[in-house]
Amino acid sequence: MAENNLDPIKQFEVHEVIAFEAFGLDLAFTNASFFMVLTTFLTIVLFTVALTGRAMIPNRSQSVAELAYGFVADMIRSTAGSDGLRFFPLVFSLFIFILVANLLGMFPYFPAPGWHSYTVTSQIIVTAALAMLVWLTVVLYGLFTHGLKFLKIFFPSGIPWPLYFIVTPIEIISFASRPVSHSVRLFANLLAGHILLKVFAGFVVMLAAGLGTAGYLVGVLPFAMTLGLTALEFLVAFLQAYVFAILTCIYLSDALHPGH
Repeated sequence: MAENNLDPIKQFEVHEVIAFEAFGLDLAFTNASFFMVLTTFLTIVLFTVALTGRAMIPNRSQSVAELAYGFVADMIRSTAGSDGLRFFPLVFSLFIFILVANLLGMFPYFPAPGWHSYTVTSQIIVTAALAMLVWLTVVLYGLFTHGLKFLKIFFPSGIPWPLYFIVTPIEIISFASRPVSHSVRLFANLLAGHILLKVFAGFVVMLAAGLGTAGYLVGVLPFAMTLGLTALEFLVAFLQAYVFAILTCIYLSDALHPGH
């Protein structure tokens, strides 16, 4: 049992919470589903509290909400221009959802003792779904707004026309692979970070259990490394939400300004 708890991969297992099947499909409510619902619920509660009783001198929750709003709005303006603010709800929702989901995964026994926390962004199916949402938004909005002129993104301006035989296929492949790179970047960073954190934390437990008092002394080094990695993972939780959001802004810029 102890060895099972020290397994760094066990934290990513999907467990059935409520069984449900329809039309031969397994639609069970899992621990991953629960933490996605919890992430959404906490986000709604945070911003509901922040927007209730707004004042000229903001309280803490209102300050956090205003800071997040301004941060995302500035991000969109700097990458996609003022026109990009029409996509503010999408970018803001993605940024906050990923950030809160990343932070929830940092609490080992959340929301209650006996419950292991779950980092939903460490599942490729979740990050791939978010990346495909962004990619389809770019394609559909670009085609709906600009028609065939949207295809100018595959023909960058300012290069000699013979080079289009080389550049255009590269641009097409690059555009088509965006959902892959967009999703894998988030998934891989969260997966690797949590595995590394669990490995070093496991060292501390094994040394203490196997060597007794000497184990506690030897375990100081991996314990210090665990503390350092924990701080780093909190930073990564924010950075990966930021990277996903800013890449979303850059991709949306193509839909707004094809060929630029």
